[in-house]
Amino acid sequence: MSSNPLREALQSRLFPGGIPRLWCPTLTHFSAAQQPDAARIQAHLTSLSPHVKGILVPGSTGEGWEMSDADIRNLLIMVTDLAASLEMKVLIGVLKTTTEETIQCMQALQSFLDHSTVVGFTVCPPKGCGLSQQAIHAGLAAVLETESPVALYQLPQVTQNEMSPETVASLASKFPNFILFKDTSGEDRVAHSRLDFGGVFMVRGSERSGYAQWLRSVAGPYDGFLLSTANVFADEYARMIGLLDSGQVGEAQELSSQVSALVSEVFKIVEGFEVGNAFTNANKALDHCFAFGDTAMEVEPPLLYGGHRLPMEFVKQTMAAMRDHAAVPAKGYLTT
Repeated sequence: MSSNPLREALQSRLFPGGIPRLWCPTLTHFSAAQQPDAARIQAHLTSLSPHVKGILVPGSTGEGWEMSDADIRNLLIMVTDLAASLEMKVLIGVLKTTTEETIQCMQALQSFLDHSTVVGFTVCPPKGCGLSQQAIHAGLAAVLETESPVALYQLPQVTQNEMSPETVASLASKFPNFILFKDTSGEDRVAHSRLDFGGVFMVRGSERSGYAQWLRSVAGPYDGFLLSTANVFADEYARMIGLLDSGQVGEAQELSSQVSALVSEVFKIVEGFEVGNAFTNANKALDHCFAFGDTAMEVEPPLLYGGHRLPMEFVKQTMAAMRDHAAVPAKGYLTT
């Protein structure tokens, strides 16, 4: 893949230590409906920080689609200084269904780009199953014309469409402020196309098909991961990347299979729940168990954005799955 010199210079300025290869769309913990719990968020980010150096706030997993611009601003006020102290880089999730709403939200949050730890905005294509590639291209071009650093997010589960490889390559050729591409489709058409994306950093977000075979260190098409389950398996993913880099592919594949099996079970537990989304609900159930360990069922289940709690049955089944996989922590990160 060739490299656009302007993009490379921007990436180097934003990421002087290199772009993190493991990113996490962090959970948003709530103390009440629409009220982020600052202390809980601090504890969670602190637990991730040894392994994760890039976070998306708020992504789908962080319930960003439901948040107003004011909600996002309040959350960022809580997170940015903390992230800086933990040496984490922050992409701001601007998850809106139209180009106009996306640009308006970016403008409302523009001042956060002055923060040393904030590296840009993450946006999706405009929503609509009938949108042509020309319309998708035009909408994203309008966003990129703001000249803010931007990561593009392939999320057909919500947008009901996909950016084609040709659309992504065209945007990359025109806009050096397009710095990162995330694909959660599970189809990986863009990465597999092997088109020239001019040095755009490519991360995989799908929880399907395992993890170990996707990185360039094993001839895969991606530079890194941006995974919802990094909220709970950050240590395992970081170790897996290290194993792949050192040529210990068999060990990395074994670790990948262990995590993938547990993740698959927990996603099935929350399947069909009428509130929230599967990424949020599965990870909140897992995170609750990792936070409280054996006492998880003695603590009220986690809250979602609108004030609903996950059913205690989800916590019970998640804990059982973790026991089956010998994944229950000896001590939860919130237990003393």
